[in-house]
Amino acid sequence: AVVSTQSGHYGRDPLSNYTFGTKESQYEKDASVAARFQRMRDEFPLIGMRRTVEGVLLVHEHNLPHVLLLQLGTSFFKLPGCEVPPGADEIEALKSCLTETLGRQGDIINWGVDELIGTWWRPNYEPPQYPYIPPHVTKPKETRRLYLIRLPERAMFAVPRNYKLVAAPLFELYDNSVGYGPVISSLPQNLSRFRYVYA
Repeated sequence: AVVSTQSGHYGRDPLSNYTFGTKESQYEKDASVAARFQRMRDEFPLIGMRRTVEGVLLVHEHNLPHVLLLQLGTSFFKLPGCEVPPGADEIEALKSCLTETLGRQGDIINWGVDELIGTWWRPNYEPPQYPYIPPHVTKPKETRRLYLIRLPERAMFAVPRNYKLVAAPLFELYDNSVGYGPVISSLPQNLSRFRYVYA
């Protein structure tokens, strides 16, 4: 079983406990990065700061922790997640998003949202994000919150056809912002307070 505790111990199941199928492609709301920021700019006067939640799904292989990432094309990686609708609970939104992204039709997956492990802020309608609010910024445009997800002991996931689901070891992510961006490459530091117990 997978168990997390406040003592910092975290149980992990092997990658071999999970099987992976495919389903219809899923596409981003925006056709480009520029379009994403323009929509953020258009929506800010109406709904305020955008709230984004993402799940950190850990498995192990050869007794090494791996993070499950969605890969689009050859060089773009992201954590599964979504924008939180205005007024919605972010935990419930994340569970719903994980099911929509990785669940099979009709399946109910018991996602355990354990702990908030990181918060990033976007001060402007631009790519840079920071793990703090810069002192001159009074109205950040987006907050991005990362939660550690407790997976069911065994499951079958359905991955959208336009993505690959890859298991990246922590040592590959560490200090590799060129390959994975600043948020994903910081996960080894965020997760270093846990002692892993392998099932």
